Amino acid sequence: MSSQSTIESTYGLDKHGIHNLNAIYWNLPTPRLYEEVIRRREGRVAHIGPLVIRTGHHTGRSPQDKFIVQEPTSVDKIWWGEANRSMSPEHFETLRLRLLAYLQGKDVYVQDCFAGAAPGYRIPIRVITETAWHNLFARNLFIQAQKEELSDHIPDFTLLHVPNFHAIPQVDGTRSEVFIVINFAEKLILIGGTHYAGEIKKSIFTALNYVLPQQKVLSMHCSASMNKPGDVAIFFGLSGTGKTTLSTDESRILIGDDEHGWSDEGIFNLEGGCYAKIIRISAEAEPEIYETTRKFATILENVGFDSQTCRIDLNDDSLTENTRAGYPMSHIPTATRKGVGGHPKDVIMLTADAFGVLPPIARLTPEQAVYHFLSGYTARVAGTEKGVTEPEATFSSCFGAPFLALSPLVYAELLQNKIKRHHARLWLINTGWTGGPAGMGHRFRIQDTRAMVHAALNGELDAIPLRKDPYFNLDVPTSCPGVSDSVLNPQINWPDPAAYDAQAKKVAQLFKDNFKKYEEGVSPEIIASGPRGSE
Repeated sequence: MSSQSTIESTYGLDKHGIHNLNAIYWNLPTPRLYEEVIRRREGRVAHIGPLVIRTGHHTGRSPQDKFIVQEPTSVDKIWWGEANRSMSPEHFETLRLRLLAYLQGKDVYVQDCFAGAAPGYRIPIRVITETAWHNLFARNLFIQAQKEELSDHIPDFTLLHVPNFHAIPQVDGTRSEVFIVINFAEKLILIGGTHYAGEIKKSIFTALNYVLPQQKVLSMHCSASMNKPGDVAIFFGLSGTGKTTLSTDESRILIGDDEHGWSDEGIFNLEGGCYAKIIRISAEAEPEIYETTRKFATILENVGFDSQTCRIDLNDDSLTENTRAGYPMSHIPTATRKGVGGHPKDVIMLTADAFGVLPPIARLTPEQAVYHFLSGYTARVAGTEKGVTEPEATFSSCFGAPFLALSPLVYAELLQNKIKRHHARLWLINTGWTGGPAGMGHRFRIQDTRAMVHAALNGELDAIPLRKDPYFNLDVPTSCPGVSDSVLNPQINWPDPAAYDAQAKKVAQLFKDNFKKYEEGVSPEIIASGPRGSE
């Protein structure tokens, strides 16, 4: 066994039960990992320098293949169900032993890094991968250790990523050949059967969603930015709602685009990079993100690529709508390297309502903020997923149900306490459709949405009169600088007012039906703050 390293930790791989390897590549810098990717033909270098990668059959997450080991230290805390399926300790041990046997005689890559930018909550992690490009992904997405921190790096959590190893369901207790398994007792994560890199970052996020709330830190699926004086805004939202786009703004300082903690000291990024959805982005609408697709170190997953000219096509969705760019935070010129900020002055919850009935912006009460946080609403658009032929409502608790380890009520209580203590302004912003549902109406212009966000953050809406939305019980500004008044009232943009009324009642009722599962765990005031439904 040989070691190809910059700096090797004294906490060796034998501590993880890994033996008889061919070569270990310890903490390689980005250029060395590029060399390995090309040498092993794992990807191609595109024009100007990004890496183009194909993930094969799996171009997105496999949520039904995620498991948590049912062991004594965590069994009574986990939010068991669709998001967290259980695996027995016996099946976990069988899977681990087979995986370790598979690795014998092979090469592995190791990145020792951190999750959590705040010094008091920084967690050392180790990512061990079978492929060089996944190791570069970990180097991009997590917080890189300083040279002097590497030799004595002892991980709190270790992730073993072996995509070419496939589970055997009848032997390993899995649903398919794919597995993402977290063992909280051993602080070990096993991933196999899929090359989609997002599983790496989201499994670490799930681990942090278990650890941080138990320290009274709210872990959040949100982006965060601040103005030059340091006023922080956070943006909750599911994929496709504009979380990355709206926080990455040349007029503001980016803290992070996807995962944050909120402690007694303020906000801190859980990551050291970004993993942006980039299908059809443009230099005009999203200049900062667009430029990352033209930089060395960026990993482009399943993006259109001309093998002769080596140029990319960001409009090409032939492999997937879920094309991605993984890049270090330093690629965004307006980003802070520290990854921390104060307590949020504004909390924004994003949705992309494909039914075309929610207002583009509304001011929320603290009770409404908890209601919409627990609801986590957006809507999928017809045609973007197989079998979806019309808009389909999606409710994802805390805007990140697949990544929650604990009950959503735990995170909701933490949010309620923090927004009341720090007097944050609260907003619901709809980046979806108006004038009709998707396919009939049109999406709100990004320029209008940005104008509304800027007005909210700058305090320009604080004195604007509000109207009460009759279906969703929301307080909607009657005007906004830089935005036509008609944009703020979706009802008048529908050609058939009666069709709008029927659609609005339908969506409001979907909210009420979904929220029934939380009614025993929240106050009557929170329940009453929601949409009125078909009443």
